[in-house]
Amino acid sequence: MKKFFITLLILTALCAAAFFFGWVQFSVPPGSYGVISSKTHGVDPGLVRSGEFRWVWYKLIPTNVQIAVFRIEPVKFHVDFNSSLPSGDIYASFAGLGTDFSWEFKGEISFTLDPKELVPIVSKSNLQGQEELDAYLQDIALNIEVTILRILSSAETDSLRLEEILAGNPDEEMEKEVKDQFPQIRDFSFVIQSAKYPDFVLYRQVRLLYEEFLAKQRICNGGHGKKGGKPHRCPVSFQRTGALR
Repeated sequence: MKKFFITLLILTALCAAAFFFGWVQFSVPPGSYGVISSKTHGVDPGLVRSGEFRWVWYKLIPTNVQIAVFRIEPVKFHVDFNSSLPSGDIYASFAGLGTDFSWEFKGEISFTLDPKELVPIVSKSNLQGQEELDAYLQDIALNIEVTILRILSSAETDSLRLEEILAGNPDEEMEKEVKDQFPQIRDFSFVIQSAKYPDFVLYRQVRLLYEEFLAKQRICNGGHGKKGGKPHRCPVSFQRTGALR
């Protein structure tokens, strides 16, 4: 009987040790996430969360398993950019009087990595630790910056839309494009902290006048300088500087 209890005690101790060494969340501190990689099974698809029970049998194999620990914190990226409204320099020269259709702003991009995307990212990009994850997120921030600046400086972006964005109003189209392009992030925001922008009403008025001016110039250059047998008066010449004379 004594031998039986000793054997039972040893088996219990071995089971407890196996249970302990296979319990993976002990390696993950509160507020962090763990990604399991092993020599026998590669990267485990299940994310290890602090406080959630997780046991894997192949962790019992010595030196077989590594658990990379990551913190997922909000990423904040400062943006400082300046440009001009589409054809702004031409229209400003056309209007004269020192008109300026340039704009500039300072703002901040912020987002958070979606935890459920952590394992696929670690597996695909072969991330080994927090430093490499931080570099990966900085690359995302830079690419988001490029996307935003492309939208703001594109000739296809309507001046009314640009006016709303520079005034600090949210832009659903921009948010959708960023989310579609970077599905691995969440809680994206783009905040204008300070901005200097031109008179958009004047810009639209000058653009219409300039388009009317070009239309009349085309009539003259096309040989239609006469109308009803009478000379058709052409608009004044447009000099190289773009100013009217």
